[in-house]
Amino acid sequence: VQLQASGGGLVQVGGSLRLSCAASGRSTYALGWFRQAPGKDREFVGSITWSGGYPNYADSVKGRFTISRDNAKATVYLQMNSLKPEDTAVYYCAARLTYGYDYDFNYHYWGRGTLVTVSS
Repeated sequence: VQLQASGGGLVQVGGSLRLSCAASGRSTYALGWFRQAPGKDREFVGSITWSGGYPNYADSVKGRFTISRDNAKATVYLQMNSLKPEDTAVYYCAARLTYGYDYDFNYHYWGRGTLVTVSS
């Protein structure tokens, strides 16, 4: 499985960005987004299943971020609104092969990250 994330950039507080993750290769169960801020551990942001499109979000982004998928394009999107400085991080997309909790160790394939910087 190959994952290509894109869409990162510099945005002001309160602004919006949309990240994309294009997947190729074998089919997977779900795709998730994680992020890692400087000096901090990687954390879960959200995920969505390919079948049924069931989303799951970290509490820190609920109500601000929305995950969607386009099965025909094998692409998952992360719409980020009302961005805060603490959202600054490298964002990674990852693919999970089976049902399970959204811990990073349950994800089998990882893409290269895309940097999101929220300036105040």
